[in-house]
Amino acid sequence: MFIAQQKRKENIAEYVLYMWQLEDLIRAYKLDIETIAENVIDKMAYGEAEKAQIRDWYESLIEMMRLEGVQEKGHLQLVKNTVSDVTDLHYALLKSPKYPGYSALFYQTLPVIGAFRQRQDNPDAEDIELCFVFLYGVLLLRLQKKEISQDTQIALTQISKLLAQLSHNYKLYLNNELELAEPEL
Repeated sequence: MFIAQQKRKENIAEYVLYMWQLEDLIRAYKLDIETIAENVIDKMAYGEAEKAQIRDWYESLIEMMRLEGVQEKGHLQLVKNTVSDVTDLHYALLKSPKYPGYSALFYQTLPVIGAFRQRQDNPDAEDIELCFVFLYGVLLLRLQKKEISQDTQIALTQISKLLAQLSHNYKLYLNNELELAEPEL
C-alpha cells in the first residue's frame, strides 16, 4: 500500500507494473487474505498499525478483484483507468508542438511496439498498454531467471526510455508543471 502510493506519485509506469504484480500475487495466494497476511504482510518491516492498514488494503483489492471478475486474469479497473490516463497524456504529448523530443522518441519506438503487437492476442491494444505488457513480461522472465534474448533486451531499452519519459511527463502533469498547448488551427 505504502509502496503503491509512493510509486503512484513518483513513477506511474512503476506503479502500473507494481499493481499488476500485486494482482498476480493475490491470485497466487488464491485471494485468501489469511495466506497473504501470513506470507506477505506479517513479514513486512512495519508496525502493527501499518500492517493493519496494509491488510485492509489487500482485503479491498481482493474484494475489487472478485466484484470485477478478475480473479483469474485481467486487471483491476483502477489500474486500467491509470493506463488510460497515461495513454491520454501520451496522445496529448504527440499532438502538442511543445514536445517534439517525446514524439521523436515514440516514433523511434514504434517499430518495436509494432513487432510486439504482431505476437499479441489483442492487436487492437493501445501502444502504451502494449509497452506495459512488454515490460511486465520481461519482469516475469527475470523473476523466473529466464534468459532474455538480445533482441528483447534492445526492445526493452527502447520501450523503457519511452515509458520513463512518459512517466516523467505524467508526474509534471499531476503537479501542473506540464504545458499542453492546444495546436493552432
